Amino acid sequence: MTANDDAAASAPDGPEARHGRPVGVGPHPEPWPEDPRLDPALLAAGDHRNVVDRYRYWRREAIIADLDRSRHGLHVAIENLEHDANIGSIVRTANAFAVEAFHIVGRRRWNRRGAMVTDRYQHEMHHPDVADLVAWARAEDRVLIGIDNVPGSVPLETAVLPQRAVLVFGQEGPGISPALLDACRDVLAITQYGSTRSLNVAAAAAIAMHTWVLAHGSGPRP
Repeated sequence: MTANDDAAASAPDGPEARHGRPVGVGPHPEPWPEDPRLDPALLAAGDHRNVVDRYRYWRREAIIADLDRSRHGLHVAIENLEHDANIGSIVRTANAFAVEAFHIVGRRRWNRRGAMVTDRYQHEMHHPDVADLVAWARAEDRVLIGIDNVPGSVPLETAVLPQRAVLVFGQEGPGISPALLDACRDVLAITQYGSTRSLNVAAAAAIAMHTWVLAHGSGPRP
């Protein structure tokens, strides 16, 4: 993305933009700070992107580089077999928890709307099928951990998540495909107490990622 692309992307794109509340900041007063991380186009036009305040006016590449210095080692994999808006929500949560990378398994194109453009600051990998994801995980010495409430699954609350985990999520409704379930070392489920049959997959992903962060995370971000 060029500087002009980033400036175009500075239009309100976060959840606040839909509720009439001000988002971001306007043009920076001159003289501008001398900082190579800052984008002149954003300094001139204002920055209304869905980023925390410490990254206001920063170039996209500078934000990614800064995040790379403190990302967690967790990876997440999401099957993309059907049209599912939850993929974007999972990616947005992955960004919130500074996940190292997210993997799309199946179709390369996915519904990015729910990601609220947070995917621009993440590392994305694509796998055309389950076998390709399995081969990558084996080469990287990573463990596939499925999150799905299928028969035989173990409660997430009682499990020990491995540090080099790839948390695997399926589509809303059908869940993780049988082929990918078979490839997972463990399949974990989140204990429920109400009448609903299942949690929304994006909600389940947020709980699972936060559980991993509690066990292996780097603590509060300054």
